Amino acid sequence: MKPYLSALRVRFLNGLQYRAAALGGLATQFFWGVMLVFLYHAFYKNGPQSSGLGFSQLVTYIWLQQAFLALLMLFEYDFELFDMITSGGISYELCRPIQLFGFWYVKLLARRLSSAVLRFAPILAIAFLLPEPYKMSLPYSPVSFLLFLITMVLGVLLLVSISMIIYITVFKTMSPVGSMALIGITGEFFSGMTIPIPMMPQWLQTVCYFLPFRWTADLPLRVYSGNIAASEAVISIGVQIIWILVLVSTGAYAMNRITRKVVIQGG
Repeated sequence: MKPYLSALRVRFLNGLQYRAAALGGLATQFFWGVMLVFLYHAFYKNGPQSSGLGFSQLVTYIWLQQAFLALLMLFEYDFELFDMITSGGISYELCRPIQLFGFWYVKLLARRLSSAVLRFAPILAIAFLLPEPYKMSLPYSPVSFLLFLITMVLGVLLLVSISMIIYITVFKTMSPVGSMALIGITGEFFSGMTIPIPMMPQWLQTVCYFLPFRWTADLPLRVYSGNIAASEAVISIGVQIIWILVLVSTGAYAMNRITRKVVIQGG
């Protein structure tokens, strides 16, 4: 366990050094959030409101999404790991007395945490100070906030488990482009990061509930505002845990199998 905790700490501290990139990302996410809020405001003002998601809840959904984007988006890749696989540097990783899946898992987790720590507080601070109806709301209740924290933590763990599949497939394809496009685009859409799931047609919402992506972002964001009841959130936590166990065990097994015989590319 010590090597994995050390990797988590080192990677997290290293990520905190990229303050300029975080500042640029912060500005981009804030203005993107403003644009989305104005766009949906026009839609709610002039169109039917049959999505089951009130405008105040939607605004909170958007600001949480932008504040924790580094934690919730699938398009957060570590290209150093891709380079290790395609250039031959993976040979050094395989010499370490560690379980490769777990070691890379904590690396990806630390990368997301460091990016989020540098960005989320300023975005939330400004979002709470905006005028009505564009400001972010407080949690629906203390219970909702507690469930939000639990589902957010589990959602991040689940998202890292999904992203690990991309790195594993690169061992076979020797190019991350296809996996990034297929899993990344699919995951972003079905997690509610492109369009909130309550605003999708009912048949498409049903599809979302059968895939793991919805449990990464949509669930915690809607739990915060009370759009998902506490009783449903508790059941959903169990679903998140099941998905994490399934994907982690499957990913670890696949990684162990695929690294038994690796063809080193390059030097």
